[in-house]
Amino acid sequence: MLLSTNDAAELLGLAPKTLRNWRVRGFGPPFLRLGSRVKYRESDLQRFLEDNQFSSTSEARAAK
Repeated sequence: MLLSTNDAAELLGLAPKTLRNWRVRGFGPPFLRLGSRVKYRESDLQRFLEDNQFSSTSEARAAK
């Protein structure tokens, strides 16, 4: 399923502006550009969440 930026942000618990900023900076979940539209695959968002799950702040820092 393809989600809009607003829907993807809601699923991730973020502001849509955060996802837009991440796209510009080359961070965040993969996205698709379809003409002028940006879409996110739900499976990519779930993978992004799993890849950013940590047990401690030191583990998160080490992953950067």
